[in-house]
Amino acid sequence: MTSPTPSAEPAHADRTYRSGAGIVSGVLLILLVGWIGGDAVFRGTGRVPWLSLAALLTVVPLIVAFTLRPAVFADVERIRIRNPFRTIVVPWADVSTVRATYSSEIFTHGGDKYQLWAVPVSLRERKRASRKAVQRAHDDPYGRTSAHADVRDSQALTAAADQTVGDLRELAERAAARTEKATTTASVRWAYEVIAPAAVGLVALVVLFAVS
Repeated sequence: MTSPTPSAEPAHADRTYRSGAGIVSGVLLILLVGWIGGDAVFRGTGRVPWLSLAALLTVVPLIVAFTLRPAVFADVERIRIRNPFRTIVVPWADVSTVRATYSSEIFTHGGDKYQLWAVPVSLRERKRASRKAVQRAHDDPYGRTSAHADVRDSQALTAAADQTVGDLRELAERAAARTEKATTTASVRWAYEVIAPAAVGLVALVVLFAVS
C-alpha cells in the first residue's frame, strides 16, 4: 500500500492505495491454480481437460477480482474505488465521511456507503500500533526522544488502514472547504471484464457436470 507525499506530486496525480498482502496472495494463488489446472488440462483424459478449463475460467477471474483488482485512486477532485466487481467514482464534494472500523468505508451525503476493499483493516496491526503508542508514552510521558521511543516515527504508532483513511479524510475535508455543494454524485460501473468470464466458466461447469 503506497501513500505518496502530497507535496512531492502534481495536483492532478492520483494517490494509489493497494493491499500488498492481497497482491502477493493473488499471484501465489494464480500460480498454484494454474499449475494444478494446467496439469489436468494437458494430462487429463475424457472430460477432465474440459472440466479443468471451465474451472480455470471460473476461478482465475475471481482470484483476480478479490486480490489483484482492488485499488483506490484519489486526487484533489475525486476518489475512484476499484472493488472486486464494481468501480465507484465519487467526487470529494459528495463525500460526507471516511472511516475505518472493522472495514474501511466511505459515505456520501446521499446516504450511500461503499467499502474500500483495497484498504483492509487489521485488528492485530491496530492493537500492535496501540501497544507501541502506550509503550512510547510510558518511556517518555513528556514526548522527548528516548532509547525506546522515537517521537519522529509517528507512522509506527498508527495502523496502515488508519493512516490511509486519515489521508483520504484530509482530501475530503480540503474539498469541502473549496466547494459548498456537490455538482455531481457517485457513479458505479460493474466490472464485466471479471464477471463475464467467471459466469461463462460457471455455466460451462454446470453443463459438463449435467451431461456427465
